[in-house]
This record gives sequence, C-alpha cells and structure tokens, in this order.
Amino acid sequence: MIRFASENSRGHLLDAAFARLALPDSLAPDVCLVLGGDGTMLRAIHAHGTAHSYLGINCGYLGFLMNDMAGDPDVVARNVAAALEAEGYVTHGFPRLHMRAVTPDGDEIESNAVNDVYVERQSGQTVHLRVTVDGTEAVHRMVCDGLIAATPLGSTAYSFSAGGAAAHPLVRATQLTAICPHTPRLAPLVLPHSSRIRIEVLDAEHRPARCVIDGQTVGNVERVDVHGAAVSVRLCFFDGHDFTRTLFAKLIRA
Repeated sequence: MIRFASENSRGHLLDAAFARLALPDSLAPDVCLVLGGDGTMLRAIHAHGTAHSYLGINCGYLGFLMNDMAGDPDVVARNVAAALEAEGYVTHGFPRLHMRAVTPDGDEIESNAVNDVYVERQSGQTVHLRVTVDGTEAVHRMVCDGLIAATPLGSTAYSFSAGGAAAHPLVRATQLTAICPHTPRLAPLVLPHSSRIRIEVLDAEHRPARCVIDGQTVGNVERVDVHGAAVSVRLCFFDGHDFTRTLFAKLIRA
C-alpha cells in the first residue's frame, strides 16, 4: 500500500503513526492511502494515476474527497488499518474531465482533471471567450475573468465559489460556470458528462489566458477542448459514509 502525506502538521503526525505500525505490503495493495486535504488527494492522483484506488484521511479543512477520523494519530492509524484489513470500505468510480489545450505556438497539451479545468485571464484585462457545446455556439463573445468546467466532485470547489451549484458527488454531469462574467452574464449550466465543450480565447495576443487543471497551470492557451474522460478515478470511503450528509454538513450549512 502506497502512502501519500501532506506536509501539514497533522498529515505529518499521521504519516509517522502509520510508519510505526509497519503495515504489511499485502494489506490493500491496490490502495493509495492519502493523508491530508483535498489538494493532497489531487496531487496523489496526478502522481500515481488511475491504476490505484485512493482512500483519504482528512487532515485539512473541508476534505470533500476524504474520510473524517478525529483523534490521536496512533489511534486513527490503528483504526484505519483495521478497516482496511476487514475491507470495511466502499470504492466508488467518479468521472473525470479530459482536456486538450492548444498554445499560441500550435503545441497541444493534454491532461485529465478530477475536480475542474478552467480558463482564466493572465493579465489585468478581462478575457473574451467563445464557448461552444456539442457544436452549438453557447456564447459568441463573453467578457469575463474566465470559465470553469467542473466535475461533480469539483463542483463544491472553485465552481461553487464562482456561483455554481454544489452537485451531489454521485451525479454524472459537467458543470460550466463563468468567473465574474460582465457581458453576457452566462448562468451556470449543468451538462451531460458526455458533452464536448470548446473554449476559444479571442484576441489572445492582447488578452492572454491560461488553463488550470486541478490547480496545475499549463500556461498560455488559445483554445481548450473539454469532455468526459474515458477512465474514472476510484475513491474509497469507509462503511457508513453518507455523501448527502457530508455535503450539507460541510458546505450548505457551513
């Protein structure tokens, strides 16, 4: 079993507690144990890919992608090890987004996102974006700070802060949310996961934009195509985890 730990104090302490347990390699060999917050989980997935399932223990703030287990690090480590040995967890597949970006030099960059892909301004000026969904022009020229395409898991992150709806994690959809739109004021859209979205940066030379995938910047872009990725990411949650209760407790009622 792989461990991937945050550098924050609780993640460090919990990682040390697991190290003291000296867990056998035969214990959940396909699981990557992630100790940290949602950002740590995203980094772990990008580092190790979809060959593993990911079980997160929340050592951060919100931790939508994680399991909450409070208490002494050594006690938590023993409880997690016992749950892994008893296979007391459920693995869910969550949709990702695939993006292909084209730079001003004609280079192509491809990546997959667990949370979101967004195009945003790189300068003090707004960006002008043309948005097409499944071949239909949704917006001819939108003056804004950017545009977010989010998975259900990512809907509670940047998209929610920008005015998008918080989606239940088990919904299969893609949410499109404008960042500070000036004109037209594009309302948040919920699209099928199969939708193909094209974001074109107009006047890119004078109004440059960059693309960000799960917090990782890929640089200056002229066009970004986004659609549902073929392979999902597998996240593990302990028996009894309730997505609806977690959504309300951590976000709606926060």
